[in-house]
Order: sequence, then structure tokens, then C-alpha cells
Amino acid sequence: MAQLFSVHPDNPQPRLIRQAADILRSGGLAAIPTDCAWSLVGHMGDAKVLDRIRRIRDVDVHHHFTLMCRDLSEIANFARVDNAQFRLLKSVTPGPYTFILEATRELPRRILHPKRKTLGLRVPDHPVVSALIEALGEPLLGSTLLLPGEELPLTDPEDIRERLQHDLDLVIDGGHCGTQPTTVIDLSSGSPELVRAGAGDLARFGLE
Repeated sequence: MAQLFSVHPDNPQPRLIRQAADILRSGGLAAIPTDCAWSLVGHMGDAKVLDRIRRIRDVDVHHHFTLMCRDLSEIANFARVDNAQFRLLKSVTPGPYTFILEATRELPRRILHPKRKTLGLRVPDHPVVSALIEALGEPLLGSTLLLPGEELPLTDPEDIRERLQHDLDLVIDGGHCGTQPTTVIDLSSGSPELVRAGAGDLARFGLE
């Protein structure tokens, strides 16, 4: 059965966060709360983690995975961002937005969209996620915890642990987490294009 760590939502215990980072670093898959919905997260270079997330979500190789970054300086390491795009990202991060961007060559090809060579990137506004990224020393590879055939992501850590006990290595209970996923904005072709309306203000992108 997956382990369950209960952490303080604003000041997560460093010992538990370090243990969680070790689990991910060794190939583990975790369910964690974010500033939007729960997400499945793992080490970005691990092919088995990708396969496990695809199996849980029942998605194919064209599914856009997301890198959860600590700040904008990390995004610049993994995506091609021009000055206008950087100003836009700076104005809305951290926050409930995922941006589809052209990936740099530093990223493993297996985590990119196979045809477009793009990836979702975001900077979450959540202490638990930030602490975990800090402890891991690199971005988290993630995907919304939305199970096949369900309209909303799971929200209760005990329910997540029970339903996915054989699919996960860890569930982090970090307090309340909503059910609305991020707003997804495609910036890979230049001007913002709405992919998914979720949490966040579309007016900030002129997409009302």
C-alpha cells in the first residue's frame, strides 16, 4: 500500500519532504496537492514513471505532461521563451496556469509531445509543492489526478490512497485541495491560445 505523509499545508516538515523527495528520486510515483487540483508526480527522467501515469490516466503518448518548476529561471532552462513570453509568464506566475512551450534539447524526448516537441510548464503557488521541488533539486514531472471516465479530479487523500494503493508509492496529505485544474495556454506558436479553461483569470491573456 502507498505510504501516506501528513504535512503542514503552510510549513511542511522538512524531514517528511526529504523522505518524499528520496522516494521520487528512486523512481516512486506520488499524489500531491497543488494550488489547483491533485497531481500525480515523479522524477522527470524516469520512463517507468511516465508509463505508470499514462496507465492510471489512460492517456496515450500525445498527452502533454507538465514540468512543475520552482520559478521562472527554471522554466528558461527547459523551454524556449522569447522576451514577450517571459514578461507574460512573469506577470502570472506563480499561479494556476500551465503553458505549452517549445522544449529545449536538455529535456528527455520521451516526456515531450512526439510530433510538436512541446511540453507543459508551470510554477505552482503551493508551499508543499515548492518544498518538494526544492528538496528534489529539479522540477517535478506531473499530470492532473483525473481518472478515466471521471469529470473531476480526486480530492480526498484517504480515498486516493485506497483507490490507487497498488499504483502509487506515496500520497502527501497537505490540507485542502480544489478540483479545478489549471488553465492551459498554448504559447508555442506565438500568441496565447486557450487549450483548457480552468482555475485562473482568462482576461489576463485577452481570452475572455
